[in-house]
Amino acid sequence: MTAPEPGRGIGNRESAAEITTTFVGLPRDSFRILHVSTGNVCRSPITERLTRHLVQQRLGVLGRSLVVESAGTWGHEGAPMEANAETVLADFGADAGGFMGRELLDEHVIMADLVLTATRDHRAQVISMGHSAGLRTFTLKEFTRLVRAIDPATLPPLEDGVVRRARALVRAAAALRGWLLAPTAEADEVYDPYGAPLTFFRSVGEEIHEALDPVVTALTGVPARA
Repeated sequence: MTAPEPGRGIGNRESAAEITTTFVGLPRDSFRILHVSTGNVCRSPITERLTRHLVQQRLGVLGRSLVVESAGTWGHEGAPMEANAETVLADFGADAGGFMGRELLDEHVIMADLVLTATRDHRAQVISMGHSAGLRTFTLKEFTRLVRAIDPATLPPLEDGVVRRARALVRAAAALRGWLLAPTAEADEVYDPYGAPLTFFRSVGEEIHEALDPVVTALTGVPARA
């Protein structure tokens, strides 16, 4: 589970084309999930490390085929995650070690097969970066809502590989997006706990965990243990 090498982002169309050719135009044997929030020190680190933890619980190993990362639209480059975020991860038995914040760059979006954001504003910012990101960018809760409506039997079995299954899941969710709307605008938001007490961090952690569980089940084909 290695993160992309640090880069400068994309400054012109030529460099964008180069990155697209390198990472998108060639066959790949991995599926990359990118979690996005604002500072990349609270919500997206929790979501990134919880995703890894839940996948490992289901499959016993994460492996090279599924890469889970995060970044922030105003990311604190190189910063550790908030101490309360580390505590929340410890509550779930997830590993917070070695985390460093990142600023969201074009290359991160280009390389991602699925982008899950904390809020609708983050989703809009990712999509505004281009790179045909619209069909693979959702808020976390939006993606959860869509995934719940997908019949698992219509997805490739895990025996065909988690990458094939994950790509089919994203396509199915994108096809449903215009049909399954949120009951309220706020229903697709995960609010920022930055600067809040641990109790609020824990409530956000529970919220993220609840949203991730059906997503990881759909990705792996393995339900959570009772």
